[in-house]
Amino acid sequence: MLAEIITIGDEILIGQIVDSNSAFIAKELSKIGVSVYQITSVQDDRDHILKAFKEAESNANIIIITGGLGPTKDDITKKTIAHYFDDTLEENVSVRQNIEHLWEHHVKKPLMQVNIDQALVPSKCEVLMNKFGSAPGMWLEKDKNVFISLPGVPYEMKALITDEVIPRLIERFQFPFIQHKTFLTYGMGESSLAERIEDFENELPAFIKLAYLPSLGRVRLRLSAKGMDRKAIEAEMQHQTQLLLPQIQDIFAGFEEDISIEAVIGKMLTELNNTVATAESCTGGMIAERFTANPGASNYFKGSVVAYTRESKVNVLQVSEVIIKDHSVVSKEVAEAMAINAAKLFNTDYAIATTGNAGPTLDETEEDLGIVFIAIATPNGVFSERFSFGNHRVKVINKAATKAFEMLHKEILKK
Repeated sequence: MLAEIITIGDEILIGQIVDSNSAFIAKELSKIGVSVYQITSVQDDRDHILKAFKEAESNANIIIITGGLGPTKDDITKKTIAHYFDDTLEENVSVRQNIEHLWEHHVKKPLMQVNIDQALVPSKCEVLMNKFGSAPGMWLEKDKNVFISLPGVPYEMKALITDEVIPRLIERFQFPFIQHKTFLTYGMGESSLAERIEDFENELPAFIKLAYLPSLGRVRLRLSAKGMDRKAIEAEMQHQTQLLLPQIQDIFAGFEEDISIEAVIGKMLTELNNTVATAESCTGGMIAERFTANPGASNYFKGSVVAYTRESKVNVLQVSEVIIKDHSVVSKEVAEAMAINAAKLFNTDYAIATTGNAGPTLDETEEDLGIVFIAIATPNGVFSERFSFGNHRVKVINKAATKAFEMLHKEILKK
């Protein structure tokens, strides 16, 4: 079973927004055994949309459309869908009641005609009620194909996919079982990792594929299996997992699709009833931001100091002027002092500190561009490492943050 995703909106094509909707939809479809054949972005233009519909119908059985369902004149998706299905728009009583309810209880502004007109839908469609917005989802069938139109607002679209679309697809179609298992590894590049597990990869059954998904400082290994026999798939995936884990144990951080190393660390700290703080210079708060992006971070993350200047290192983190004078702000001595004092300041078991040259200029140091010192304060003492992360500012910052998490993860594993 194949699907095509069509996103409608000039704002995507001019780069004003990033199309995160397609990624979410593709992931949810994959979970139920639907492969995405193509993702297409089109303008708010009737002829362009009609052309995309026609091409999608020849490519896939399931066509999911997002965007173009707003109350303004440039949102033309509903009218275009009605034309494509040789249909007319009519008011849906349930949708209108939903709109009136939303305005009465949440919007608390006068209900205008353009908002009421959101209740107009193609007469042939099955309405997918949008609990969080005025634009309903729409399900239409043509021959053996299904067209599903959803609002482009991400939280509205996600709720409709989860609560309405996926259950209907499962009810109406028979899909193969697909299982993904993602292994998170840190501290080894893609090429070295591929060489290490080459024999394992060569021995995989034909119905299991291995994908390397590298990013700064980490490689995700994804095993994917597809077939109609769910029990056989699950058993073989478990077997292959047991074969792979011993080969990557020293760089393995955890399982689960898209889980981050900071989430893994958070879980470990929570289980140990330990806490952490950060003192950041060159990373500018990125480590703290990545910690606090996870729900429940307040259980283990106590706070951060972004000591970006010499003065803040001295006045806030109490780093000795003598240490800075003797070793410069970019040094192992300063990084370690920052980590120790951050742990004291926030009364935590662990602390991370970063100081370095992200560029493009060099400040109060003779160290080269891209040099970063990362220190970890632990219950057993403090240690630091010196890294060279290149000469691209954004990459230096991202690599430093990821390496800091990797170092902390290894220290917690020692407990």
